[in-house]
Amino acid sequence: MRFTLNTDGRRHRIENVLSVVTIGCGLLAFATGLIPSAHVVASWAGVLGFFGGLYSQYVSATTPERALNIVGIVASFVGVAFGIYHGGFLP
Repeated sequence: MRFTLNTDGRRHRIENVLSVVTIGCGLLAFATGLIPSAHVVASWAGVLGFFGGLYSQYVSATTPERALNIVGIVASFVGVAFGIYHGGFLP
């Protein structure tokens, strides 16, 4: 079994990149949101992942892309919430 985001048989390069960037920003925001001294990184990565994920969700073409987007959006939201709680966007 192979994991693919292109379940419809066509290539979606931009949509796939957006989905992977969304999950990457979300994981970064969530992980750094748990570290109080990294609140700046968590806040900015969370905002970028959240709004980038919303756009990625808008243009997504397949269900696996949408699933990855939702996980990234939620992780970004939680990460930005922790980042703001720990100090916000500025050092």
